[in-house]
Amino acid sequence: MHYLLKDDMRIAGRWHLRHPVDEHGGKINPWQFTKSQRLEPQGVIHFPVKPDGLALEFTQDAFVTPVVHGRVVQLFERLGIQEVQFIPIQVDGHAEPYFVLNTLRAIRCIDDARCEEVQYWKPEDGEPEKVGEYRLVAGLRIDPAMVEGAHIFRPWGWPLALIVSEDLKQALEVEHITGTRFVEV
Repeated sequence: MHYLLKDDMRIAGRWHLRHPVDEHGGKINPWQFTKSQRLEPQGVIHFPVKPDGLALEFTQDAFVTPVVHGRVVQLFERLGIQEVQFIPIQVDGHAEPYFVLNTLRAIRCIDDARCEEVQYWKPEDGEPEKVGEYRLVAGLRIDPAMVEGAHIFRPWGWPLALIVSEDLKQALEVEHITGTRFVEV
């Protein structure tokens, strides 16, 4: 079984991370963290917090960039999961170690027939470079045969989703990693 890993927005008094910026306050392209490829960031990446509140060990900014506490990094290391890159960041006003969790695998696995709704970009949509790609995926379902052995990945064509295995879900739960919510896919 696999699960969509989401930020649990139902937590009262929680913090909210804003658009990532560089050390000079210039905005950083957040979509680079959804491309499932290794990155070599230049300088320190900062995440402003507004409103501040309860710090979470797993959270996503407004662009679904996954930000994790150092405890998550340690868990991945203990489990031997190497399908990710942890990019050190600074969460403004918080001295604890935080990282962008950059997933390095994208797998073609969306089961269109089992999803609630799937739409593709068409020529008449005015985005010729996107024709044939997913425009909408609602009620995401994957083909489990396509992802056997994968612990964490993004589904090819729908990089906003972050998928984890049953084993990784259970490990995150056993460690009581705060901020996680799981939806079976």
